[in-house]
Amino acid sequence: MHKLDTIELFVKLLSYPSVTPNDEGALTFIRDYLDGFEAEWINRVNVKNLFLYKKFGEGPHLCFAGHIDVVPPGDGWGSDPFVPKFENGFIYARGAQDMKSGVAAFVQACREAEHFNGTLSLLLTSDEEGDAKHGTIEVLKYLEEKNFLPDYAIVAEPTCEEVFGDAIKIGRRGSINGIIEKIGKQGHAAYPEKAVNPIHKVAQVLPYIAGVDLDEGDEFFAPSKFVITDIRAGMEVTNVTPGKLKMMFNVRNNTKTSKTDIESFVDRYFKDMNYILTLNQSAAPFMTDKASKIVKAITAAIKDETGIDTKYSTAGGTSDARFLAEFGVDVVEFGVKNDTIHAPNERTTPEEVEGLKRVFDEVIKSF
Repeated sequence: MHKLDTIELFVKLLSYPSVTPNDEGALTFIRDYLDGFEAEWINRVNVKNLFLYKKFGEGPHLCFAGHIDVVPPGDGWGSDPFVPKFENGFIYARGAQDMKSGVAAFVQACREAEHFNGTLSLLLTSDEEGDAKHGTIEVLKYLEEKNFLPDYAIVAEPTCEEVFGDAIKIGRRGSINGIIEKIGKQGHAAYPEKAVNPIHKVAQVLPYIAGVDLDEGDEFFAPSKFVITDIRAGMEVTNVTPGKLKMMFNVRNNTKTSKTDIESFVDRYFKDMNYILTLNQSAAPFMTDKASKIVKAITAAIKDETGIDTKYSTAGGTSDARFLAEFGVDVVEFGVKNDTIHAPNERTTPEEVEGLKRVFDEVIKSF
């Protein structure tokens, strides 16, 4: 396939209406565009996953990872979200920041790579914005079976805050969802002594748990906070006290707080009550050592391209980087500015996409 320039490639990828879990042909296009790379499909259920690799030498295995799927466009767009629009120095389209900019940059950098002391690979999925059960994690399981896991990885999610180059992510908080069911005894509101009102019981402990920090955080992580998201009880009548209360909460946990810590925290305040606790860890926290080769390499490349001493961040939600970390891969995230992701009129600039590609060029060259 003939070579495009970086922005032509970016526009091409933006034109695919690849709402999760569909890739709409984008992954096949990338496979054909990187015809010098070996390609393997690791498809699961209704999700397409593509792994491309090229062995240049006997050195380390560096992987660029990302997703081709996007969230639904929603309402409020000034133009067709899958017909890229150039206006006032911006490119508007769904996926412009999250994360077809990153995919275009590393696909182009890998296509142009002529020398590398090791193996270059690309891991692409159409299942990141959804449940992420059949995407990156399935590819990593497959690579582990083949003894071909990467040593280092860059996930090209949008990370920058104010200007391009000002932040990379070297870790992410985890996410633990919880439900507390406080069992009481239903009764007549006129005879509270004959009932056990779970609302009254829980109200006594709310000041000690609502919005409380579960640890102090550290240099890179904010404290893990106990965030109550829903409380409900009763039958929406005024003369019956409820027999049960259900409270939902979320903890975006750093590496200092675990599920076991949360169980102990809840029991400290509910141990004298009849309660049931259910916890589900949807994402585990991770941290890549700032002295890792990949952190140093991308930090230096950003400095060369932008002149900025980039910040090491762990802010935000989750990404597929957590799966790479789970498999022992040193992983960082770096991409364009993150200020319109998932919003109407998502946009980025050609300069940022081209700058991102040059950063990846430098990492490949210097690694």
